[in-house]
Amino acid sequence: MKKVIPTLFLVVLIFSGSAISKDGDFGLGIIIGEPTGPSFKLWTGGKTALAGAAAWSLDEKNSFHLHLDYLVHNFTAIKVQKGELPVYFGIGGRMKFGEGPDDDIIGVRIPVGLEYLPVNTPLGIFFELVPVLDLNPKTDVDIEGAIGIRYFF
Repeated sequence: MKKVIPTLFLVVLIFSGSAISKDGDFGLGIIIGEPTGPSFKLWTGGKTALAGAAAWSLDEKNSFHLHLDYLVHNFTAIKVQKGELPVYFGIGGRMKFGEGPDDDIIGVRIPVGLEYLPVNTPLGIFFELVPVLDLNPKTDVDIEGAIGIRYFF
């Protein structure tokens, strides 16, 4: 378990180092729901991004929650008058740290969402539903949902 966290952050650093190419690629903000806390998004291409959070899970056992997702965006599915409203989907992982080592949970996330990107404003406003398959300490299925906003630098 202790080796998983440094590996996760190493992967993020490797991708982020090669992906940042222009202003507006990296966003910081907040996600509210399950989980709730700070979140980020790093565009790695015109339609792909890494998104994650270091937040709190507010389900039956309050716990610290980390997740990282690889997302693919479809900018043509929904047309809006101003800005863009891509549909996104992806795959990722999550770790929840409970009160003791037996309470830690590792799972696979499959996020599906919408993100509104206003014209000439460095914001992203999003809503997502995320089916989760927990693998450890026991196999279980869950669904998470959240809304959020990020400011892109």
